Amino acid sequence: MSDIYQKFHDLGIIPVVAINDAKHAVPLAKALVAGGLPVAEITFRTDAAEESIKRIAKEVPEVMLGAGTVLTVEQAKRAVAAGANYIISPGIEPKVVGWCVENNIPVTPGVACPSDIAMALSFGLEVVKFFPAENIGGLPAMKAIAGPYGMIKFIPTGGISAANLNTYLAYDKVLACGGSWMVKSELIAQEKFGEIERLTREAVLSMLGFGLAHVGINAKDDADSLAVTKKLGGLFALPVKEGNSSNFAGTIAEVMKGKGPGTNGHIAIGTNDIERAMAFLRRSGVEFDMASAKGPEGGSLKAIYLKDEIAGFAVHLLRR
Repeated sequence: MSDIYQKFHDLGIIPVVAINDAKHAVPLAKALVAGGLPVAEITFRTDAAEESIKRIAKEVPEVMLGAGTVLTVEQAKRAVAAGANYIISPGIEPKVVGWCVENNIPVTPGVACPSDIAMALSFGLEVVKFFPAENIGGLPAMKAIAGPYGMIKFIPTGGISAANLNTYLAYDKVLACGGSWMVKSELIAQEKFGEIERLTREAVLSMLGFGLAHVGINAKDDADSLAVTKKLGGLFALPVKEGNSSNFAGTIAEVMKGKGPGTNGHIAIGTNDIERAMAFLRRSGVEFDMASAKGPEGGSLKAIYLKDEIAGFAVHLLRR
């Protein structure tokens, strides 16, 4: 998978933006970055699209910038010249896809049926846009169509919202979702960029689903661990589960059988997707102890520790 598609996966959400006045382009891009999504698909449905791409590419270069609703080769050329890093189209137009492939421009055409996917495969594509997702049957339809095509990943777009985002992302063939609920045209026109930032942050945090999974306690030895676990279990009516290196009191406390990670213990933070959570935290300068990573070889991570302790506690992410 190319780097740009890996970034799509790590970000999880691709804001689909229609800008009617290019003066709004830069403040919009800055709001997306501040909200935790340095990515935008600027649709060519408006006359301001090309100039908006130019301004964002120049003034907010950290944004992974694409052009959407690209219908012709001429539009694709203009978008790339303006600074677009990738092209997305509502359907699979052979001339547009062919030009992008010939010029090594990442392109994600829209598909709605197996024949569309077969055509995409003929161009050597690995990622397609499932569009308009909700109008053509949503996730059940996409799963049915995807069945024979194990090599293809999807970016469902159209009807995606905060309410169904995580349902789509839970399907392993979904690379990311395209959506416009955090960048509605009326918010842009009214210059409500603070609200766009809030909605963007809300979408990102909902996708990641951070929450306390359990607290780790360092006990002296096996006997001390079991005593502490039973004490907690008895006080709060929690089931006691004994393990090889630790014991659990319900799901809220893991009591280590000796010195565990962290000076004072550890804190486990649950998340819906560790790879996306890592990418999000890395954008804030967080480093990880890669040697602590746990998960099947070639599969999704199940747990990983941050490199540094916080207030004497080791901190690790834990996949739900």
